[in-house]
Amino acid sequence: MRRDHSTTPRTPRILGALLLVAAAGVFTLGSAPAAEAAAPTPLNRVIPAPASVQSGGAPYRITWATGVRVDDSAEVRRIGTYLAGILRPSTGYRLPVATGGGARGIQLHLAQGDFGAEGYRLHSGPAGVTITASAPAGLFHGVQTLRQLLPAAVEKKTVQPGPWLIAGGTIEDRPRYSYRGAMLDVSRHFFTVAQVKRYIDQLALYKINELHLHLSDDQGWRIAIDSWPRLATYGGSTEVGGGKGGYFTKAQYREIVDYAASRYLEVVPEIDMPGHTNAALASYAELNCDGVAPPLYTGTQVGFSSLCVPKQVTYDFVDDVIRELAAITPGRYLHIGGDEAHSTSHADYVKFMDRVQPIVAEYGKTVIGWHQITGAHPAKGALAQYWGVDGTSAAEKAQVAQAAQNGTGLILSPADRLYLDMKYTSSTKLGTKWAGYVEVQRSYDWNPGAYLPGAPASSVRGVEAPLWSETLKTSADIEYMAFPRLPGAAELAWSPASTHDWNAYKVRLAAQAPRWDALGIGYYRSPQVPWPKS
Repeated sequence: MRRDHSTTPRTPRILGALLLVAAAGVFTLGSAPAAEAAAPTPLNRVIPAPASVQSGGAPYRITWATGVRVDDSAEVRRIGTYLAGILRPSTGYRLPVATGGGARGIQLHLAQGDFGAEGYRLHSGPAGVTITASAPAGLFHGVQTLRQLLPAAVEKKTVQPGPWLIAGGTIEDRPRYSYRGAMLDVSRHFFTVAQVKRYIDQLALYKINELHLHLSDDQGWRIAIDSWPRLATYGGSTEVGGGKGGYFTKAQYREIVDYAASRYLEVVPEIDMPGHTNAALASYAELNCDGVAPPLYTGTQVGFSSLCVPKQVTYDFVDDVIRELAAITPGRYLHIGGDEAHSTSHADYVKFMDRVQPIVAEYGKTVIGWHQITGAHPAKGALAQYWGVDGTSAAEKAQVAQAAQNGTGLILSPADRLYLDMKYTSSTKLGTKWAGYVEVQRSYDWNPGAYLPGAPASSVRGVEAPLWSETLKTSADIEYMAFPRLPGAAELAWSPASTHDWNAYKVRLAAQAPRWDALGIGYYRSPQVPWPKS
């Protein structure tokens, strides 16, 4: 029998179209439209708080017809592809990425404007969402805001029901500080490339732009140096508690650097010196003043080790390490530590820093040191990272403030506010408590611009949240200690001081919990925060 081929295929086509429309949330059979069942996230609900929010107008709904429109630029296309890669698994939509404008969809556009290097404007309305910036970093940060404006289920890797609404209005945003950092200590316990990448993704969500890697300490050396190979193969062979340790090859380090750059983070490598150097001293006897290598160390005490300041081989060693590390680090900074050098006399400390800082400059990098560097002669342009506490002596604070008055920039990391390894309370199983217990409100509720007496507000270049790893072994450990304090550090670094309000912030912080659940981030449920019911 002859079939009428002009009619039979139409039914599956119609059914397919109906299924697509239903999937888009336009209607559901036997119920109210899905769009009526959920309200979009308010524009002012994100972290860090935007500089300016003007809410109003109808929302935009992502549907099967949505595309991502980008400028004819490889970097902008890469950001668009990154965004589409986040949205596709949960929405189930194709979300094609294409150049040129479009009547509907999400558009990423570079244009001249008062955005600075990292600012952006996000405008949302019924026809679509446009993110505009004057540099790709601004577009990327705008994408992070867009993520937070969508339901938390957008972070999941399986298709979710939606609807995918973005509230109407305009956000104008740019950072308070150019340096917004987080430090990960891979020396006390070693973390793999995959673990570091996971943390990078979490930092990027909150517009952190500096990843400080603590690559060497008494317990382990974590970066391969061709001219001194035993640093990694022997000095990197252990960690706190006697584990097997590990180290990054240069290729692995470059992989981390490249991945961070794809998320608009700059890697700041740290080689701590002249103290915190037992792993190096154990690897090469000639670095010791007596020519005798000490045993490897797996404890947690500090201040007992020192490079031999009078020996020329010490500076040959430093030159080689900095030269090789600078060659694989495209970022601006190289951190030389300088803290807790209790086994180095003050005179030797000053001599050492006077010789080492020019080596950093020779290889094209800007020096960062812990704030003890202000007790020597900070190089022009150097940054001092302050990690004192409320109880730090007035003399030490005055020394740092004087250096700031003389032109040394400051990165603020007060240990009793921003050290993410501090216990939340006495019952916290991980972390340490030498700087006191640091609950979420204490971590957030202070002003970097007015924190250090005598230091000009203009001397503050930024804020960094260090995470030391004496007690941390897994990504789950990292996340439990970082969340929920890390977003607060990010807000201190990004948002205008005028937006700072604990009572408002804790509500926005609580709203992040479903997103962390969707991302598989375990976190501390502080009683200070009104978390949604599980």
